Amino acid sequence: MLARAGRRAGPGLVLLQRSQQLKRSAWLAPAPCRLNSGLPMNIGVLFVPQQEAWVVERMGKFHRILEPGLNFLIPLLDRIRYVQSLKEIVINVPEQSAVTLDNVTLQIDGVLYLRVMDPYKASYGVEDPEYAVTQLAQTTMRSELGKLSLDRVFRERESLNANIVDAINQASDCWGIRCLRYEIKDIHVPPRVKESMQMQVEAERRKRATVLESEGTRESAINVAEGQKQAQILASEAEKAEQINKAAGEANAMLVKARAKAEAIQLLAAALAQQHGSAAASLSVAEQYVSAFSKLAKDSNTLLLPANTGDVTNMVAQALGIYTALSKPQAVKAQEEMPPACEDPQPPATEVLKAEQAGSS
Repeated sequence: MLARAGRRAGPGLVLLQRSQQLKRSAWLAPAPCRLNSGLPMNIGVLFVPQQEAWVVERMGKFHRILEPGLNFLIPLLDRIRYVQSLKEIVINVPEQSAVTLDNVTLQIDGVLYLRVMDPYKASYGVEDPEYAVTQLAQTTMRSELGKLSLDRVFRERESLNANIVDAINQASDCWGIRCLRYEIKDIHVPPRVKESMQMQVEAERRKRATVLESEGTRESAINVAEGQKQAQILASEAEKAEQINKAAGEANAMLVKARAKAEAIQLLAAALAQQHGSAAASLSVAEQYVSAFSKLAKDSNTLLLPANTGDVTNMVAQALGIYTALSKPQAVKAQEEMPPACEDPQPPATEVLKAEQAGSS
């Protein structure tokens, strides 16, 4: 009856029906298409495979969706109108041209991953869901690429894919289809732009090499300066330690000399306090005078001498007089500090001095 009605309607209606049948056959083609090949016949008892949804119409009106497993239908009244696959579907988005924000034309393609979430909307919401989603993905890709520059397209592919997925899901919600992922496969750049990008990469690498070389030179200079600084610090510390040790040694030497001199003075004082100590002191002074007199006019020809230079007795007497004058206040002080005692009277100092002079002469 449909064939007769088509013949009566004319060739235009026949062509329209054939085009619709071709579209339906393309939509019902084997995987990776979304629908199974061919529509099952209604024999009353039907077995629906897993991950498929069969849309049933009763007398040309939507009736229900058959779930996987055993189902019963009324022959002649019920008809299986659409068979939807609930599996994840992969669609190749054809290559297309897009212009970036900096006016660079790119050839780009991608892969779209879909899944039918509502068989009713997927069957009655759009005529060709695959074609509609593909076109939507292409237009969304063009609009998103127009917002980015060429460098950001290569850096922000993940964000670009996420934006395309969000845009497709907003538009395909009424179709019962959900876009799970969108991946950009290839990005083809014009040859001149590719050459300029290669030159830019080479320039960037040369810049990095120059920067690294300059940083190496700077680090080397810093290390050399730091080494010289440490060497100077160590040298100054060593010199400081040497001076401290030298000063400590000189101080110790001076202390030792002072102790030795003090002991010598004490021994000399003890010797002078003994009997005939003055005579020994006179002999020592005379020997030193003769030794010094023998060295006259050896360093210089200009000399200042007293009138009685050759009178050794007089010189020794003067030296002993100076010694007696220096030692007399100390003796008086010592006598004042000592308690009074009965001692033998000592002869006067003048008599002792005359006796010493007589003995020395």
